[in-house]
Formats: sequence, C-alpha cells, structure tokens
Amino acid sequence: MKNQELSKGDKRRQNIMNLLKRQGKITIQEIIEHFDCSEATARRDLDELKYAGIIRSLGGAQLEGYSEGKEVPFQDKKQHLRLEKEAIAAKAASLIEEGDVIGLTGGTTTFLIAKAIKFRKNITVVTNAVNIAMELSEGEDIQVVLTGGVMRKNSYELCGPLAEKIVGDLNIGKMFLGVDGVTVQQGITTFSETEAFIAKLLMERSLQTFAVFDHTKVGKASLFGIAALSSLHGCITNQTLDGAFVAHLQKSQVELHIADIE
Repeated sequence: MKNQELSKGDKRRQNIMNLLKRQGKITIQEIIEHFDCSEATARRDLDELKYAGIIRSLGGAQLEGYSEGKEVPFQDKKQHLRLEKEAIAAKAASLIEEGDVIGLTGGTTTFLIAKAIKFRKNITVVTNAVNIAMELSEGEDIQVVLTGGVMRKNSYELCGPLAEKIVGDLNIGKMFLGVDGVTVQQGITTFSETEAFIAKLLMERSLQTFAVFDHTKVGKASLFGIAALSSLHGCITNQTLDGAFVAHLQKSQVELHIADIE
C-alpha cells in the first residue's frame, strides 16, 4: 500500500516501527512526545505492532533480538541500525588506501566494512572472522589472511591458542575493531573473554587501531575489557558524543570520526 493511502494511525505505527529499527527500543513516553498522541493511543499502537516482530514491555517495546545486557548472535543483529552501521563502515573505508594491510575483527559493522572494500585493489585484510573472509573472497584484488582457531558461533570469530599463535607473527597497519561497549572508565569492551584476548593481540600487532561502534554502544560496558580508550588511534561512530567523552578523547589524542548518514 502506498504511503498516501495509509490512515493516520497506520502512518503513525509505520513511523514507530521505523524509529524502533533505528534505536532498537522505545518507551511509551517517547511515543507520546514524538507523535503527539495520548498514552492510550501509544499503548494501542504497540499492541497492534506486537505481531510485527516487537516485544511489549510494561513501559514500551523493543525489537525482537535487541538486547543491552547479553550477547546477540550475528544473524539476529545484522539488520539493527543498518543505515548507521553502513555509514560508519563507509567512513572507515575512506581511511583505507591502496597498499594497506588492514585488520577486521568480527562484528556487524566490520562485516559492512568488508562489503565496502571487497572490490578495492591491492589491499591485504587480516581477519579472525570466517564470514568476513568469505565476503572478501569475491574480490579479485584483495589478499585475505584468515587466522586459525575455534569458531564462536555467535560471531563467527576464530579464537583460542591457534589464532593467538598466528596473530603473533603478523604485522598490521590499520586495525578496525568491533566492540560491544565503550565508556570513558572501562574503555572498549566485549561479551567474550576469548574475543577480548584475540582483540588485544591484534591491537599489539597493529600500528593504528580504530574502534568502530554505533551510538547504542556508548556509555555501556560489557563484561570483558579489551583496552583503554587512550590506546586507540581513533574512534568511528555515527553520532556526536557527549562533551566529557570528547574531552577524554582529545586529552588522549584519539581521533574522532563522525559518519554522515544520507
């Protein structure tokens, strides 16, 4: 059905779904303020949308598969904030030049970096993520170095002693690191202990490391720490960060790249 044929209520619910796809969750109060409707209308809208892949809660709703406190499998989160992640990936790709040796850890944003560069020429990509290596296999002029190790099904990342041994012999120019959380106090963090350890090794073998993350990761710390923010060369995200965060990056001489969403 074309947009002009939708009723006022259908248009509002369509816009609520678009907002949910962008931020993962929404509260009743946000709907009231954003769409200038009553609480009863907001609740009815969410009740009607619960068959469209959202999970109702007491104060609002969230997309199925969205979670702030636990690891979500790659397939369940790959469409979440897709436009934002594509913009971040494009910004990261703009920092990659012919002749570079780059590194990509697993993750939905780093996977999109791989998609953005797979037809570039004369680039070597080191990755411990099986799905990223497969994506890059379509490019004729990209050399792919895939570490060994045991694959984690949630992320397709290879970890463990074999991966660590191989990484220890590599030299990487620019490392692009996917993270699950980033704070001033805890730095960059992830849900997996083994992924945190391999990420640390990849950073040690890299001249520059860029953390890539969307705005929902900011201010949240996952269980396992990877590194302090001061150990990074740059951060690539999709929204302007708060003043204290920016001040900390500037003090640590960490570049901040904000992606433009078209």
